[in-house]
Amino acid sequence: MLDLGWSEMAVIALVALLILGPKELPNALRTVALWVRKARKLAREFQSGVDELVREAELDEAKKTLQSASRTNLNRELEKTIDPTGEVSKAVKPDFDDKKPVAISKAENPPASDAPSSEAQPNKISPKPSPEPAEAPIEAPTSKSA
Repeated sequence: MLDLGWSEMAVIALVALLILGPKELPNALRTVALWVRKARKLAREFQSGVDELVREAELDEAKKTLQSASRTNLNRELEKTIDPTGEVSKAVKPDFDDKKPVAISKAENPPASDAPSSEAQPNKISPKPSPEPAEAPIEAPTSKSA
C-alpha cells in the first residue's frame, strides 16, 4: 500500500492541524476514516471477484478434463494397460467361429411333462423310499399250570 513512515505521518498531521484547526480536525478524521473503510471494502470486493474468476476458470478446466476422461472408453484403456498383446483375452474368450454348433438329440433331452417326475428333472436327486420292516404278529402270553 502506501509507504508512509512515522515522520511523514507527523508532517501530514501537523499540516492538517494548521489548515483545519483544532475544531474541524475530529470531523475531518471521521470523514477520512469513512473513505478508508469504503476503499478497503471496494478492494475486498475486487479481490473476491478476481478470486471467483480464477475459481471459475479452474472449474472450467476441471470440467473439460472430466469430459475428456468420460469420452474415453474405460474398458478399452484397461484392456490396453493390462493386456497390451491380447493374449489373455484370447485365452479367456474362445473363438466361436471355428466351432460348429452341436445338435442335441431327443434321447438326451426328453420332453418335459406337466407333472413333475424324477425322469424329467435328472439334476434333482429324489430320495428312494426305504422298505418298511414286516410286522411280526404279537403273541399273547400263555400261562402253563401244572
